[in-house]
Amino acid sequence: MYTQQTSLPIQASVTSASRLVQIGLAAFLGLFVLGIAGFSHIEAIHNASHDVRHSLAFPCH
Repeated sequence: MYTQQTSLPIQASVTSASRLVQIGLAAFLGLFVLGIAGFSHIEAIHNASHDVRHSLAFPCH
């Protein structure tokens, strides 16, 4: 006879220090990507980021 075993869900605890590090890294990555793409001298990268900023109503002029 088949018996189904139930397992308890595993709960991951996230400390406030870990959450702060995650937020900091996400902000750094966002600023890095925006800065590199925004100030790039390669026109294709600059124009692509410019179009994305306009589509998100981000002021860039």
